[in-house]
Amino acid sequence: MKFPDLRTGLLFQKPKSNSQSPFERLFEIFKELITHTSGDFDEAIEWLRELDKEYELTDENYTIDDFIEDLLDKGYVKAEIKPDGSEKSMGITAKTEKILREFALKQIFGKLKRSGLGNHNTKYHGIGDEISGELTNFQFGDPIENIVLTESIKNAQINAGIDDFQISEKDLVVEKNHHKSQMSTILMIDISHSMILYGEDRITPAKKVAMALAEFITTRYPKDTLDILVFGNDARPISVKELPYLKVGPYHTNTVAGLELAMDMLRRKRNTNKQIFMITDGKPSCLKMQDGSYYKNSVGLDRDIVEKCYIMALQAKKLKIPITTFMIASDPYLKQFVQEFTKANQGKAFFTGLNNLGEMIFEDYEKNRKKRFG
Repeated sequence: MKFPDLRTGLLFQKPKSNSQSPFERLFEIFKELITHTSGDFDEAIEWLRELDKEYELTDENYTIDDFIEDLLDKGYVKAEIKPDGSEKSMGITAKTEKILREFALKQIFGKLKRSGLGNHNTKYHGIGDEISGELTNFQFGDPIENIVLTESIKNAQINAGIDDFQISEKDLVVEKNHHKSQMSTILMIDISHSMILYGEDRITPAKKVAMALAEFITTRYPKDTLDILVFGNDARPISVKELPYLKVGPYHTNTVAGLELAMDMLRRKRNTNKQIFMITDGKPSCLKMQDGSYYKNSVGLDRDIVEKCYIMALQAKKLKIPITTFMIASDPYLKQFVQEFTKANQGKAFFTGLNNLGEMIFEDYEKNRKKRFG
């Protein structure tokens, strides 16, 4: 098998830290490679061996084979029977899938400005899940556990004096709870063939963003929901568990199918606050016809195809579902389409490139929560 060009879509720098163990240093690289190879353990290890030859990542005291043995012992990989039953192969475990999501989140947060993130709540007070830090006078019905004793005692000392100290209801101060608002988000990922064309890997950054966003919402906004779908000739939902293994296919870009599925998924959500994020690198070029056949046209902007997209944008607007498009290529036809599409939906669009895709999506997620709940 011809070994793939490591320079295509993957930037590697030799680890500089001497504080890490040999396993930890290799594991940091392995996490990048296993994401880049869509969960293909054998290919990731082959890449790792090539990097080892070039950068001398190991020595006689700790080899790549030792690293593989440690991966097994630590429960990061497991032996599996290949689908054809021919032989055993290695596959990553659920433990590693979780680590990959955390790793992706850490990478993106490492680039984010601190001012770009923060918890955002509704303007309504009441029995909620989070303490806001805002103090106010006690009112009948406020939870007793929210009374701030130090501030209440301080008020009593001022009002009654130390010699005749007594505390009354008017001295009491409480810390307000905020309702935690709920947001339902659909993340649409383009898996058309262009996502790996022209020597640029665009699917891996998209996968990382999806994994990070899933981990972020689970840990920071557990009442929010995130559903992910992929679209090429057709559209289908995928689970968070499937993200590391996601690959592109020999597909065109059926944006309409993706939007139809996204809208259908959001209709089932009880949350009143809903949004769609779409990551794409190409203009719409495909429609599925009623007889099951596909109408495809990659030349320019096909009027029939884009008109159906605009209709979907208007439908989402009527349902108060904003669509934010993240363009990761500078195709002039894509920009022209997105401009009209965004105008129809009254949503937003960003040309992000690949380097700051994660930061843009996370910052927009937080801004949308603040705008709609704050």
